[in-house]
Amino acid sequence: MYHLTGKVAVVTGGASGMGRKLVDRLTAAGANVVVADVDESGGARAASEAPAPGKAVFQRTDVGVEEDVAAMVARAKSEFGGLDMAFNNAGFDGQVGPLVEQTIEDVRKVIDVNLMGVFFGLKYEITAMLERGGGTIVNTASIAGLRGHPGISPYSAAKHGVNGFTKSAAIEYGSQGIRVNSICPGGIRTPMLEQYLQQAPELKALIIDNNPMRRMGEADEMAATALWLASPEASYVNGQTLAVDGGKICSDI
Repeated sequence: MYHLTGKVAVVTGGASGMGRKLVDRLTAAGANVVVADVDESGGARAASEAPAPGKAVFQRTDVGVEEDVAAMVARAKSEFGGLDMAFNNAGFDGQVGPLVEQTIEDVRKVIDVNLMGVFFGLKYEITAMLERGGGTIVNTASIAGLRGHPGISPYSAAKHGVNGFTKSAAIEYGSQGIRVNSICPGGIRTPMLEQYLQQAPELKALIIDNNPMRRMGEADEMAATALWLASPEASYVNGQTLAVDGGKICSDI
């Protein structure tokens, strides 16, 4: 168990999946958390049900809207006094299909949520952390951000961009006490993946069969990894893109 009493965190996409698990782990360790999501009922529930001793509040946030992200960070400062940890986790998978069949509207939404949302987060989170003398940031990318994936080209492009932002920010702000890393999940059982599999149900067995561990990952396993990266236990880890995928990315299966 990490001891995070007095630490302040923001978690985007905190209403469900990995984000919800992360909120629970943070408050259980004593941190105070701003739960940010477009899902108002789910976000409010995540905040109200977060375990003690830490506290959580909900802030409706569309990460693709700069003003919303600025307000999220401002809430952390006004509610809890500052910002120490940030988890840019909100995501949107978009439609499944060949590149030439992708609609401009869908591509823009994928980029706005997955890439611009991380950029806005980094911009305002880093500014707030500099006021505190440092902090830690974990961005949720994907194994689709480490190599190409057919059928989800906009998502893959956005997640490659997340890893690019991660590495550049780590270089720029490491000397000022801010560490920035990303996790790259693969085949994780979350509401977003379940929605994706509704479009292509045959892929569920393929995900499992093509994984060296022969199973999907769980949201709480991702949350545990993200929390470790943000914790003092990972104090010399900076600018890394950590695949959390059961070995899929390094396998020829």
